[in-house]
Amino acid sequence: MPTRIPQIAVLVDTSRSYGRDIVRGIRRYVAEQGPWSLYLEPRDLRSSFPDWLKNWQGDGILSRTVDETMLRQLKATKLPVIELRTSVLRHPFPFVGMDNSVIGARVAEHFRNRGFQRFACVLDVSEAFFIERSERFVEAVGGFGFGCPVFQSKRIHWEQHQRDLVAWLRELPKPAGVFAVNDQLGFWVLDAARRAGIAVPEDLAVVGAENDNMLCETASPPLSSLRLRGQAVGYDAARILDEWMAGKRIPQTGEKHLHLPGDIVVRQSSDIVAVEDPRIAAALRFIRQHATEEDIDVPRVAREVALSRTVLERRMKALIGRSPGEEINRLRFAAVEKLLSQTDLTLDAIAARCGFTHPQYMAGAFRKRKGITPGEFRKRAAV
Repeated sequence: MPTRIPQIAVLVDTSRSYGRDIVRGIRRYVAEQGPWSLYLEPRDLRSSFPDWLKNWQGDGILSRTVDETMLRQLKATKLPVIELRTSVLRHPFPFVGMDNSVIGARVAEHFRNRGFQRFACVLDVSEAFFIERSERFVEAVGGFGFGCPVFQSKRIHWEQHQRDLVAWLRELPKPAGVFAVNDQLGFWVLDAARRAGIAVPEDLAVVGAENDNMLCETASPPLSSLRLRGQAVGYDAARILDEWMAGKRIPQTGEKHLHLPGDIVVRQSSDIVAVEDPRIAAALRFIRQHATEEDIDVPRVAREVALSRTVLERRMKALIGRSPGEEINRLRFAAVEKLLSQTDLTLDAIAARCGFTHPQYMAGAFRKRKGITPGEFRKRAAV
């Protein structure tokens, strides 16, 4: 008698890149551990619970739940359910998703690394996790010693919304780094900046969150955005559901599995160094362009911008809080992290590409900075 194939309903919105990435992660798990019979349909953020699932004799559900009505319907199935959208609704299901407490801090660091001393945030108050992103951004900016005005986006007539946003952007001290808590808001901020005649990224640098390709690449100029690791979320959710259905592990009520976001995909909207000292700005641009070359060092940077090493180090430390040597190392190790998470290159090859003469030194320094080995970092990034 053939083995019964588990039947799984995937109620995940496919209208945005993050939801599609979740589905890709589920697909990868099924390819490795399946087979499963998957129910999947195109859905948007407000799609309801399919009526036919009310009496469905399936095995489990992977869901991004939109409201209390859908939550009640999921509970009524009595099936194992993994929640993928919100940890705010009171539900008994295990939650797998992004750690929103990290997102705002990452964007704040992105702006600060580019020398910004003025910041702002555009907030959508419709979801608690958007508010959390905003609060962590403001908190991180405060830790740098700066204030951060916040524009609260309201669900009103779009033209009125844009007029209000234009007026607010015009009043911001510039240059400023603006965090839009999602890419839709980032798209609207760039539209408002264009209407206001504000130069992007020279006067206003903008970063969104979620890295929705359609929105980011259609925006003018293209929108930088923090990448969410939807595939890792989908894969982990499928794994937990599989263990639950097999009786290997029964999740505790309301347990959470949070994944760190990925890197910021830098596009034209934030690709700038916002330092008013022209020689330090030139030094930072030079370092960004050459950080992964073996022969770059602080004396070479100083010669490039016609400053003594002492003056270069003092001015850069005052403006961005790091010396030229620290900035070179920061960019080199950021390149190492990117190659570890996105390629299968050996440590020798990564060291060569990132400006390190000795792979052993790179691995030891990486462990000292991150607290884990490069191999452990790569394994975590793949999950």
